[in-house]
Amino acid sequence: MQRRRLLIAAGALFAGPLVAGAQPTPRIRRIGYLATSRGPSPHLQEAFVQGLRDLGYAEGHNVAIEYRDADGKLERLPALATELVGLNVEVIVAVSTPQALAARQATSTIPIVFTSVADPVGSGLVSSHARPGGNVTGLASRTQELVSKCLELLKQAIPGVNRVAVLWNPGSRGERTEQNTLKEAELAAKSLGVRLQFVEARGPEDLDRAFMEVTKTRADALAVLSSTVLFAERRRLVHLAARARLPAVYPWREAVDAGGLMSYGANIADLFRRAATYVDKILKGAKPGDLPVERPAKFEVVINLRTAKDLGLTIPPSVLARVDEVIQ
Repeated sequence: MQRRRLLIAAGALFAGPLVAGAQPTPRIRRIGYLATSRGPSPHLQEAFVQGLRDLGYAEGHNVAIEYRDADGKLERLPALATELVGLNVEVIVAVSTPQALAARQATSTIPIVFTSVADPVGSGLVSSHARPGGNVTGLASRTQELVSKCLELLKQAIPGVNRVAVLWNPGSRGERTEQNTLKEAELAAKSLGVRLQFVEARGPEDLDRAFMEVTKTRADALAVLSSTVLFAERRRLVHLAARARLPAVYPWREAVDAGGLMSYGANIADLFRRAATYVDKILKGAKPGDLPVERPAKFEVVINLRTAKDLGLTIPPSVLARVDEVIQ
């Protein structure tokens, strides 16, 4: 009997510190992630997740991310956004303008963080960059302002260019933003002395027809306007441009990495990484309406000289001197 009491006492003695030292189970924060097409751009999702890791979040440990992908079909976004709302996520990360608009339509209470929107004010997502108001904030890519710079880069790199085809994706941004972007392109073309040919591609199925139209009108070069649909199809765009022997400028460096001639724009992966900072602040109690919209402080020029050689082009030294990165 005495031996039994000693064993029980010893067990309690050793068990005590284990119970006292046990770590509390971390709270799992739930994040929704709404995209149009994640497959072609896994590095962007990874940049966001890495941004969370840098701030102390790890999937399966203290954060759960509910991914929803429209597989390139914008009409699916409203239903997917509503699905995320039904899962009671604490914040929704919306990749671009269509996703952010769908999320805002689905909820006026759950915070929404967009990672790359051309014109948040013009799209009606926020009241102003400094004071967004409501439940939406994030990072602006400023692609509306880039079109003139892209055309300028194209003209400087290839001085003989007279006719430029402009490929765009109607419905990818707010109507006001699209109108302003096209107007900006026309003003830039006039000042550069080039003629523009606007070519629509409402979806991936329109790209072959669009390039046939560009080839038929004998455009000297191509400028691609930013959209999530065209970004997802960037490798195909590069292939079609190469097949048509058409020099092209893109708003994303990823197209140049895939063999495109040149690009001018913000580092999109960096915008996704920085979006994690917004999510962290919101999870810690900040209100999205009080978090100013960030805009890129720097834009980079990337040129692929191998592609230039294949096209029989010589990029002027004055242009190469301003390039941030040259792909040989």
